[in-house]
Amino acid sequence: MLERNRQAGWKHQPGDPSLSEVYRSVAVGGRSAFRRAAAFMGPGYMVAVGYMDPGNWATSLAGGSKFGYALLTIALLSNIMAIILQSLCARLAIGAGRDLAQACRDAYPKPVSIVLWFLAEIAIIATDIAEVIGTAIGLNLIFGIPLEIGVLITAFDVFLILYLQRLGFRWIEALIIALLGVIAICFAVQIVLADPNWGEVIKGFAPTTEIVTNPDMLYLALGILGATVMPHNLYLHSGIVQTRAYGETLAEKREALTFATIDSTIALTFALVINSSILILAASAFHATGRTEVAELGEAHSLLSPLLGAAIAPVLFGIALLCCGINSTVTATLAGQIVMEGFLRIRLKPWMRRLMTRAIAIVPAAGVTIWYGDGGTSALLILTQVVLSLQLSFAVFPLVMFTADRAKMGEMVAPRWLVAIAYLVAVTIAVLNVKLLFDFVS
Repeated sequence: MLERNRQAGWKHQPGDPSLSEVYRSVAVGGRSAFRRAAAFMGPGYMVAVGYMDPGNWATSLAGGSKFGYALLTIALLSNIMAIILQSLCARLAIGAGRDLAQACRDAYPKPVSIVLWFLAEIAIIATDIAEVIGTAIGLNLIFGIPLEIGVLITAFDVFLILYLQRLGFRWIEALIIALLGVIAICFAVQIVLADPNWGEVIKGFAPTTEIVTNPDMLYLALGILGATVMPHNLYLHSGIVQTRAYGETLAEKREALTFATIDSTIALTFALVINSSILILAASAFHATGRTEVAELGEAHSLLSPLLGAAIAPVLFGIALLCCGINSTVTATLAGQIVMEGFLRIRLKPWMRRLMTRAIAIVPAAGVTIWYGDGGTSALLILTQVVLSLQLSFAVFPLVMFTADRAKMGEMVAPRWLVAIAYLVAVTIAVLNVKLLFDFVS
């Protein structure tokens, strides 16, 4: 009866799962709750990658260099929003047995579903462009490889992803977590070298009215908020949670939701630490020395060594950026596969899907790099964040509406207090992104 009621809210029955090659491939058995919880660790960290991509670096660098530690409170607010939305993704996947793309296909008329698919594909292409640029800049900063060649080299990461998929999904998660660890170490060393004012850092997490009254600060705050929550992450999380072989009873699903939410919450808290570290580094290295207009990744890299007095600082910055770019390309690939399979039920071979997405991203990135150089790539990076901001609400509102619908979710429906907070988050994001777009155009 529960299953019949749960399916009654959908126009169509669920088809084959997305990422079928890894669907329910990770065992979650074990007598102890700790072992079962450990089996769910991984998807949250893959999602966390999207909250620290190269586009976020640019906004955090600009915010820290211009206003010091004041915008740390915005990074915290963005992270709280992200935790709420990602918990809903896990709820949708476990409660309805669908990822967000499948849910849109099964809930809406075909014309609406096609439009949402098209918008999701644009968002993934924009994400991939940002990752291509970030990886190319990382290669340039560490090895001196020209940006034009670095952009082309990023096409070959498809082979790494395919190899790891053959070994098993846990290997992909292991790569992501390992690279995140490298990023954390790089920033930890840089923060020690920068020696920030920790009293000011703590004060930076407290809200201040100046963020609203100062137009320049408000603009950067909106940029941090608008660029933090990525639409492809919502599709990604609702898909990869289903790689876990949890049971079908209500008790087993509730336990799976608990463990999946714990995983994503811890991982996103880690993302907050990284994003805050970027802002703290910019505030202590640039703002404190009077350099308040640093916003480009290459410029930040070149200034770190003379300001911090250590040659290793810019090297660590470049390594962290390269790891971040590689991580983001892996997760964008999987999100693209989930979107195509979920919306259209088209199942391309992973290598074909990957090459298609990467080719579409490389063409504009390579063209802008060749014709306009570093300045052009920085402008393109900002443009991708605006594009992502425009697409976000088309993923957030369906997610909130689905998880609030008892006919679709059955006993796994989100509680009313969570629905109220989620709608507040969705409306806030929509308003802020409209404001960000208006400012960008004007």
